[in-house]
Amino acid sequence: MSSIGYARVSSTGQKLEIQLDKLTRHGCDRIFQEKKSGTTTARNKWKDCMQYLRKGDTLVITKLDRLARSMVDLTAITDELNKKDVELIVLDQQIDTTTPEGKLLFHMLGAVAEFETEIRAERQRDGIAKALAKGTKFGAKAKLTPEQLTEMRKKRADGVLIRELMTEYGISKATVYRLL
Repeated sequence: MSSIGYARVSSTGQKLEIQLDKLTRHGCDRIFQEKKSGTTTARNKWKDCMQYLRKGDTLVITKLDRLARSMVDLTAITDELNKKDVELIVLDQQIDTTTPEGKLLFHMLGAVAEFETEIRAERQRDGIAKALAKGTKFGAKAKLTPEQLTEMRKKRADGVLIRELMTEYGISKATVYRLL
């Protein structure tokens, strides 16, 4: 019966030290760590952690959102832990699924985490729509002006070679073909 830790941050700019320190102080025998978004299921270290867990082990995480960002994922993870007869402890929210209260709190906080993710996505969609309404352009800046594009098309129609157009306009072969 081991305590197995799992630490995750969403991006490479974030640091794992605080989580690792808490998991170490808790007495985890082994800690799996990775830098991947919680919204993806393609988390290799998480998969390794789940394969490593054995009957009677306890999975320890610092916060519930380190495990999953949706109730669907959280429920699937909970089911898998239950099948393996593995308990879960969430340090910061003081959740211990060995108790009925801990199980209730676990599901309530999971619903809140999913709600926060949906609200964040809604705000992002609203911000994008507002920016588009103001005329903000997304994506890379145009490589050529409309006049240059017309001129380049005319030159190509007159037989100018692609490599000459690439050199003259300072663009790649793929860009020349895409613009033509």
